[in-house]
Amino acid sequence: MAEPRPALFEEPVDPDIDLHIPDQRTELGKHPAVVLSVIAVGGAIGACGRYGAALLWPTAHDAFPWTTFGVNVAGCAVIGVFMVLITDVWAAHPLVRPFFGTGVLGGFTTFSTYATDIRGLADHGHPRPALAYLALTVAAALCSVWAGANATRRVVAAVTGREVR
Repeated sequence: MAEPRPALFEEPVDPDIDLHIPDQRTELGKHPAVVLSVIAVGGAIGACGRYGAALLWPTAHDAFPWTTFGVNVAGCAVIGVFMVLITDVWAAHPLVRPFFGTGVLGGFTTFSTYATDIRGLADHGHPRPALAYLALTVAAALCSVWAGANATRRVVAAVTGREVR
């Protein structure tokens, strides 16, 4: 028999809240500092991973940003796998999603670098690659999330013999 969870972890935490709206502040529970702390730690880990990738595979300022593209697409695939596992397969601790989903993967994938790369390409006289990168990243990221989730559902069904929604 599983031990009961402390009151701090009674409900799953929705990481998509706006703390400026009073009604949404209660979604963090009685101890919002715990949730925000795990998101911050996860974000630091993810950002370090992204920075490490940029150091390993640097991109010239006027070149197509393959490293950022690859990081974003890979991160989206992991998001697809992760969300299936924690929502349909395992009963994860309520802080796993904020830590790994919002923190680590949110810090690893990067909209700000993506936007900066687009502007850099356009500013350096490469509008076509900038537009291609703009569209290709969105399309590849969406396909990657779908592929990761779909592949995970198939693997889980093959291993366990039960369909996952």
